Amino acid sequence: MTAKHFTPVAIDKSYRLLNHGPTVLVSATHAGRPNVMAAAWACVLDYGLSPKVTVVLDKATYTRELIEASNQFALQLPCKAQTQMTVGVGSDSARDVPDKLSKHGVELFYAPPSEVPLVAGCVGWLICKRIPEIHNEQTYDLFIGEVVAAYADERVFSEGRWHFEMAPDALRTIHHVAGGQFYAIGESVQS
Repeated sequence: MTAKHFTPVAIDKSYRLLNHGPTVLVSATHAGRPNVMAAAWACVLDYGLSPKVTVVLDKATYTRELIEASNQFALQLPCKAQTQMTVGVGSDSARDVPDKLSKHGVELFYAPPSEVPLVAGCVGWLICKRIPEIHNEQTYDLFIGEVVAAYADERVFSEGRWHFEMAPDALRTIHHVAGGQFYAIGESVQS
């Protein structure tokens, strides 16, 4: 099964999905155990034909353990309609709440040949191969991933650009500013 409004994005334009600084959902799986967590510290590291991203994953997170075991993960861009789900998967640990995905209404799907679970309803997806940098991971909790596939909801991203102004308000990406407060991406301003 794949999600509705799930369109491939050219790999050399994939950095544009993350460039505006949204909150992300990080997903991974290993040995048949998928998980999803929220993260606010993710960014583009490199772009072009071999784009790279970074994400900070605390040592205590279960998702980090899955990434270390599988060497792959996905970054997804949740939208305004998914704010409560994002808070839920970011607040509950799968170690303490084994059914956290169903508890928070997370629907997973896959984009073969990748085995990384993706979250339905998001507006962007970046499937990544972990680039092990043990010093950075252990010292700074900083993980680097090479983007191997990218997808977007064509209602808000097409022709290599975001078009939030032409889509329903519920599809705007969310940006965490601290203390459980988010902002939705605003209006377009051209230079």
